Amino acid sequence: MSALKQRIDSLLIEPGCATNQAKSDKARKEGCKKPLTPGAAAGGCAFDGAKIALQPVVDVAHLVHGPIACEGNSWDSRHVYSSGAQTYRTGFTTDMAEFDVIYGGEKRLYRAIKEIIDKVNPPAIFVYQTCLPAMIGDDVEGVCRAASAKFGTPVIPVNAPGFAGSKNLGNKLGGEALLDHVVGTLEPEYTTACDINLIGEYNVVGELWQVKPLFDALGIRVLASFCGDARYRDIAGSHRAKAAIMLCSQALINIARKMQERYDIPFFEGSFYGIADMSDCLRKISALLVTKGAPADLPARAEALIAREEARAWARLEKYRARLAGKRVLLFTGGVKSWSVVSALQEVGMEIVGTSMRKSTQGDRAKVVEIMGTDAHMFDELPPREMYRMLKESQADVMLSGGRSQFVALKAKTPWVEINQERHHAYTGYDGVVNLVAEIDKALHNPIWSQVRQPAPWEQPEGWGAA
Repeated sequence: MSALKQRIDSLLIEPGCATNQAKSDKARKEGCKKPLTPGAAAGGCAFDGAKIALQPVVDVAHLVHGPIACEGNSWDSRHVYSSGAQTYRTGFTTDMAEFDVIYGGEKRLYRAIKEIIDKVNPPAIFVYQTCLPAMIGDDVEGVCRAASAKFGTPVIPVNAPGFAGSKNLGNKLGGEALLDHVVGTLEPEYTTACDINLIGEYNVVGELWQVKPLFDALGIRVLASFCGDARYRDIAGSHRAKAAIMLCSQALINIARKMQERYDIPFFEGSFYGIADMSDCLRKISALLVTKGAPADLPARAEALIAREEARAWARLEKYRARLAGKRVLLFTGGVKSWSVVSALQEVGMEIVGTSMRKSTQGDRAKVVEIMGTDAHMFDELPPREMYRMLKESQADVMLSGGRSQFVALKAKTPWVEINQERHHAYTGYDGVVNLVAEIDKALHNPIWSQVRQPAPWEQPEGWGAA
């Protein structure tokens, strides 16, 4: 059995996975019966998922070993920011062609690694295996080992060819590369009793920067983020953290669970979306750190910070409550946002008419039921025709979704707000709630909607000559 097949099989029986937690040991060992195929509606391929998970490590070079078209992956549509190095924004590829299929691409890969080291000299290089070199049998891991030994720069193989499975599986395969080759390889310059890891945080439109000051105010240091605005050295020394917050268990639960097993780093799943969820995270991480040796007054200081920030956020939200109370929202997203954004919107009196559960775990479903009191508003899939019908019949006043669904809302002449990774506004933390509500308010009360809903001239009884 190939190393890739063994790795995939181990991920399909991942004990930390929400689906597998409910299974018996025998059932879990049978694995997932229906892993998603590449290109399925739930997302892209495994390579795409690995790239999404790892490319926010901003100071390393990300080298795609494959045809140049593979470098044009969906990661580039994600507004992931860096507070320093910009190396991650450069697309490196070996640009494999027909002759490489015949003669192999290993020498081309080695030359590309050398060129990157000579011209860029990053602290590390991540090499992504794609479908083509995997099918012709290129020994990517062997080339990476040889290059690391020759040049003294860590060259990390990311074995996640697209045909391996879905984007979500690729997220986990990217996490496995960090666990195998990066985590624990360096020591941090210093440690504190309040060091934490954030797992599944990608700093989309700078969302990490809206939350980090809250931790700073409590003396809690984010030792490493997996992987938003991350540095190679931070992740390499992340094994010294005292606790962790799991922000996207669907993608990187394997990192959280294995670091707990290997390095005794306890974790819990939380969300930075919404006032209540942000406060809950601060309370839980403070209490968890105290059990690991943090100052005993940390929870009390957290409560003081929460009281101050909640009062400030509610004061800023007050002007929106009357304008948004009772407005109906259709939420078409997935994962943690399927419940965390629901909680945030309910805080300002909005009504959720439906929330999608795509790429959501059983835990996510349970949280939606807990928040909304019923599962009647949950759906796994919502075909465009049904989505259009709901919006056209005014069952929702506004839709929150990713960019691919915006045209259905526009066709139905319904306000729409971007909620997924392509957005331009940060929605995490106390300030993020205000940003989200402000964007919804602007969309709902934009005068363009009253204009586009007017009958067209040819639809008016008076015809084209109507005033």
